[in-house]
This record gives sequence, structure tokens and C-alpha cells, in this order.
Amino acid sequence: MGCCDPELLHRSFHHLLEEQANLKRTLQELQQLKKELLSSPEDKVSVPLPKIPLVFRGRTQQGKEAPKALFSNLRISCPLPGGSALVIFDDPKVAQQVLQQKVHKIDMEECWLRVQVQPLELPMVTTIQMASQISLRSVLVSGFPEGLQLSEEQLLDKLEIFFGRASNGGGEVEIREVLQGGVMLSFAKDEVAQRLCQIGEFRVPLGKQQFLLRVSPYMSGDIQRAEVCTRPVPCSVVVSNIPDILEGSELRDVLEIHFQKPTRGGGEVEALTVVPPGQRGLAIFTSELG
Repeated sequence: MGCCDPELLHRSFHHLLEEQANLKRTLQELQQLKKELLSSPEDKVSVPLPKIPLVFRGRTQQGKEAPKALFSNLRISCPLPGGSALVIFDDPKVAQQVLQQKVHKIDMEECWLRVQVQPLELPMVTTIQMASQISLRSVLVSGFPEGLQLSEEQLLDKLEIFFGRASNGGGEVEIREVLQGGVMLSFAKDEVAQRLCQIGEFRVPLGKQQFLLRVSPYMSGDIQRAEVCTRPVPCSVVVSNIPDILEGSELRDVLEIHFQKPTRGGGEVEALTVVPPGQRGLAIFTSELG
């Protein structure tokens, strides 16, 4: 058997001591964070929103007036005036090339059609400030498997039965609600929610199987302030000052041919919609995941 190098043993021991100290500091920081959350149930936090890629689905709504609300469930509505068009390119570089020339002359064989182009800018929510509060009587149940063969009502019934039993640490359920990513249960007594959160995990029968579900404190929040700014939409160009000289389908074909020509800085057009003069349109943008 060979002998161990004393220097190597010393370095290894020193490294283990450093790791132990780091773990202790991390544990203290987590305990302090938990203490602050429990002792200060109300707090204001600024939540930077993730950048959500938007895509135009090629649909417009015709009408005299655009709706007052611009935001609705990851949808952004862009009013389009009469005599305009919205062109969406496959490549954002093509849109940038097209925008380098503010006025485009479109060959109509017998005449030239002069139109203006500009970038499309939409209002984006960048930061939300919320007043959050940990509920004393409510919990969040999460960890549900994908493809669970239960309706929302069946799932809520089974959770209410399970967490309503004192043998499971539960109690009388007053409110139940399916949320994105979990289920909120509110109890008649404060100590029920606190007891369930201390246990943390439960094997709950759902259908023919049992699943390990997590129970954590439920935090509610109200939006106090939201910051909104306009940002250009990649691949998008708004064409304006289109005269009333062609029918809608003919005008669309002429615009699409022009903006696909590489000699004009154009390229492959993914979507194009035209709003004739005297009308108003509304382009609907949604999340790419929608």
C-alpha cells in the first residue's frame, strides 16, 4: 500500500473546510430569506418580464373604430388606417433593407405608385411592480403530471376530499381554484395551511394512481405600476399613403411582387394585409407559443 502525500491531504482538507463554510453561508441566507417572507407578508417587487416573441397570424379585423384595450392575454392589437398595408418578411434583415428607403416607387407598367414605409412599433410591458402577500389560509398545490385524465371539476373534488381530511393534516376547504401551474386551496382555519406547508409533500390518489404533489405557501399580488414602452417588431414594415386606384386583391399582388424583389431590397414575404382607403383595420399579434 502506498503512502498518501501529506501536502495533498492538507489541500484536500482545506478544500473541504471551504466547501462546508460556503454551504453554511448559503443555508443562513436561505433561512434569512424565509424569515423575511414570513415576517413581512406584504412587499413590493419589480418583476422584469421575459421578452415574448410576437408573430402576426395574417388576420385583421375590419371596423370603424379600434377597441380601446390594446392588451388581452398575450395579444397586442395594432390599428391600421385606411390606405395602408402591413408586410411581414421571413428575414428581419430584409425588413431593415426595405426601411432604408423611406419612399418606394412601385412600377405599375403605365405609371408609378409612390408609397412610404416605416417600422412597426408596438407597446410592450417591460416591468411590473406588484404588492405581494402570503396568504395565511391558502396553499398552492403543484407537481401535477402531464396528461392527467381528469376534468378540472374532478381534480378539485379529489383534492378537496384529500386535503379536507384531518388524518392528512387538512381541514375544511372554503375556496378552490385551478391556476396556471397548480391549484389554490383556501381553508377555514389558518393553522391548516401552515401545517400542510410544513409537511410539504403528499402522495395524493388521482384516478387509479397516486402522485407526489407539493404544497407551498400561496402568494397573491396586485399590480401597482406597469412600465410600457414601444419597441419595433422584427420583420415588420408598415406601408402608408396608398392611393385608391386598385382593388384590394390586385393591390395586394402588386405590393407583394414589389417587396419580394431583391433589387428593391426585398425578400420572401411571409404575410401581407391591405386596408383599403376609407376603412380601418386591426392587426392582431400573439405570442409565438399561442
